[in-house]
Amino acid sequence: MPADSSRPARGLSRRALFTRRRSPSEPTADYWIRVFRRAMACRFEVTLSGEDARHIPAARAALDEVDRLEALLTVFRDTSALSDLNRRAALEDARADGELFDLLVRCRALHAETEGAFDPTSTPLSRCWGFLRREARRPAPEEIEAARACVGMDGAAFDLERRTVRFDRAGLELNLGAVGKGYALDRAAAHLRAGGVAHALLSAAGSSVVAVGDGRDARGFWIDVGSRRLDRPVARLRLRDGAVGTSGAGEQFFEVEGRRYGHVIDPRTGWPAEGVLSATVVAGDAALADAFSTAFLVGGADLAERVVAARPGVLAILTLETEPRPRVFGSYPGAILEGLCT
Repeated sequence: MPADSSRPARGLSRRALFTRRRSPSEPTADYWIRVFRRAMACRFEVTLSGEDARHIPAARAALDEVDRLEALLTVFRDTSALSDLNRRAALEDARADGELFDLLVRCRALHAETEGAFDPTSTPLSRCWGFLRREARRPAPEEIEAARACVGMDGAAFDLERRTVRFDRAGLELNLGAVGKGYALDRAAAHLRAGGVAHALLSAAGSSVVAVGDGRDARGFWIDVGSRRLDRPVARLRLRDGAVGTSGAGEQFFEVEGRRYGHVIDPRTGWPAEGVLSATVVAGDAALADAFSTAFLVGGADLAERVVAARPGVLAILTLETEPRPRVFGSYPGAILEGLCT
């Protein structure tokens, strides 16, 4: 079984994009308990109040669910259901696991909703730029065009009755990296709720968070939203029963002739996204928040404004390279924006 740990702590790691903070008026526990495990190449963590120590077994069971989903959704294991689908779908109508199929259908809808900015078939472009194996380089234009020929969610046909997927070209492949962590957090949170846990904060990689309950404060958990390319928080939120996802270009990048190339690729052009330092989305579930944050990092403020206007109950906070103050679009009923940092 993967190693996990539970231990008392006074707070959450400040290295994360999201940090839980306590206001002077907020009820305090004697200590906080963090139950964590490494999965999906990052740290998954469940934070409980000290008075909820009886729920440590439920937190560990929630992390077991994350392990199960990694085995199903990863493209880095040949034995996963998604890897098996990618091998077969260009050759036949490949039947998908029920849970996997439902998530892929949702990704297809999110691809359309974000005007193609979110595209789970963009792996050939990440490989072309060397980001998939952390060997970043600037490829030749003809290499980019060759990779783009293998990209496009419209190349995956879904049979909803037979629950099969068929690719219309060789080289097409699906990768759920942009939503997998968020989806795993959603399922872990569902396990906690089913186990009677009323208050918990879940996080993955410091870029995805789910709040279960309100942290024993009617206004919710206090969360700082940050960006790896800035040395300060972008905004401060109070969150209850909701999810936050942040995408930024600071994690992997390289520079050539003074130009910075980040690891998030615009699938519509084949080139790294530019213009947005970070995109944060607050929504009802983490899979949606993660998908939208990726799309808005790629598509910018204009896309965020259009998508959020058509989707009530979503809050987006974008930090642009050319503007000191973040832009805010929409609202989420469980989120209070305490302040923007400039």
